[in-house]
Amino acid sequence: MGKTTKSTKRKASVKTAKQKKPVVKRRIRPVRRLVRWGFYAILAVLAWILLYSVVNPPTTPYMMSESRRLGGVDHQWVPIEEVSKHLPRSLVAAEDANFCRHWGLDLVAIEAAIDQGSTRGASTISQQVVKNAFLWQGRSWVRKVIEALLTPVTEALWSKQRILEIYMNIAEFDEGVFGIEAAARHYFGVGPEDLTALQSARLAAVLPNPKNRSASQPSNFLRKRSKSIMDGAATIRKDGRSSCFED
Repeated sequence: MGKTTKSTKRKASVKTAKQKKPVVKRRIRPVRRLVRWGFYAILAVLAWILLYSVVNPPTTPYMMSESRRLGGVDHQWVPIEEVSKHLPRSLVAAEDANFCRHWGLDLVAIEAAIDQGSTRGASTISQQVVKNAFLWQGRSWVRKVIEALLTPVTEALWSKQRILEIYMNIAEFDEGVFGIEAAARHYFGVGPEDLTALQSARLAAVLPNPKNRSASQPSNFLRKRSKSIMDGAATIRKDGRSSCFED
């Protein structure tokens, strides 16, 4: 009788152990699936960034959002070779004077911004391109972390000239006006190849608040900022800080 009881217990124990294994597998499987999809997502983003190194972005998430809201936007791509030399210098002088000297994140500017209790001025042109081309608008920390992770990757896969070319073609210069081709004609009635130093500085000066600033009807603030940008553009040309995007 005792042997039968032990045998029964042993069989029950084996049966219980067999029943537990699928439970463990069911717990592990979702984790593996999550890791697998995370890996695929990373590959997809890398492929997207690599694609834009040779293919011009037809639109951006923000551009699509504004197009739905406004019923369309004004946007046309133009190669950087067909843009006045004054414009790239003005954009760099206005937004990121050390553009040629950092790898996507300007740690000196970030530290200075933190000391001043502000994040404005710490965002490089490379970061702005990543945000505008791949991410969403807003100030969430999630977006900022993703932006900080993707920016060095973008810097590694794109040339500085390519980063600047995409920046000037997807930046918003007025409500519904995206890119330097549309902006030059919208504000001054000329093509981007004919922009003067002053016009280029005024276009750069409307950033990062294009909906409340006008390059063709500048406020006193915009006039002063444009003059400062012109001086800055001349400085970075003289000291070599524009060398990475100029022939």
